[in-house]
Amino acid sequence: MFSLSPGIGYSLAAALVWGTYIFVLKQYFEEYPATVLTVGVNAAAVAWYLPLTLSRTDPADVPSLSGFGPLEGLLLVGTIVATAAAFLVFLGALGLGDVSYVAPISKIVPVFVLPIEVVFLHERLTPLQITGVVVATLAVYVANYRTGSLLDPIRKAASSRAAQFGLLSAALFAVSDVGKRVALQELAIPLELWVPTVLGGVLVVVLPLAAREWVPIRDALPKFVLAGGGVAVGEHVTSLAFSTVPASIASPIINTQAVVAVLLGGILLREDSFGIRLVAAALAVIGVGLIAA
Repeated sequence: MFSLSPGIGYSLAAALVWGTYIFVLKQYFEEYPATVLTVGVNAAAVAWYLPLTLSRTDPADVPSLSGFGPLEGLLLVGTIVATAAAFLVFLGALGLGDVSYVAPISKIVPVFVLPIEVVFLHERLTPLQITGVVVATLAVYVANYRTGSLLDPIRKAASSRAAQFGLLSAALFAVSDVGKRVALQELAIPLELWVPTVLGGVLVVVLPLAAREWVPIRDALPKFVLAGGGVAVGEHVTSLAFSTVPASIASPIINTQAVVAVLLGGILLREDSFGIRLVAAALAVIGVGLIAA
């Protein structure tokens, strides 16, 4: 009987949560600047999550700061900054160019995750798993494709500043993913402490930019509170995945969130190009199956 390992199960759950979250954002939060949205939602997510942190984190399980050298501190700060920077660079890429070639190329995160883990963490994947990573990454790429040739985003990366920014955002997201894996596995930071640290850290990094384009959100507080709950759940399940399996395994599965989002858009909103979204979904299923084999 076919069975999934816990890490792959967590990764799939994270993809479903984040895919639904992306769909909800597109439907109900388009009027808010992305930086303001991030600050509001992350603040709500931290508020949702803190009771869990306080009730389930044993001080004896928290790594001593005395055992943290400059390298460990740099990794923690770098992971948080990379997470925020990846998001901001992606927004910058969208501001410079059309979503049709920025979105696909910014979603090839696992292409960077795999070599980072192999080189720096000596991770080893089977040929079948590597094939699954490639197929799952292709699924995410196809899900974000809009018009023109399927290879246009890659061709334009050589000359388009927007595509280059999209590529940079993918690399930064990869650094963030590997950093999360190291923090949760090698450094053994308790998951319930890590989640609010990441959410709060990204909030702090983005806050100065949000202040420059702030719009009132008081009338929409219930929406932000609910969205924050979704983010808290998503980050928790994502952290469960990164604490259990290599980032090279978790990242391509979690990034199929894009496939979930576009399928929801096609089914519920009758969005265009639903056929190619189904192709992406099929590729995602094949990729996950190969990774889990």
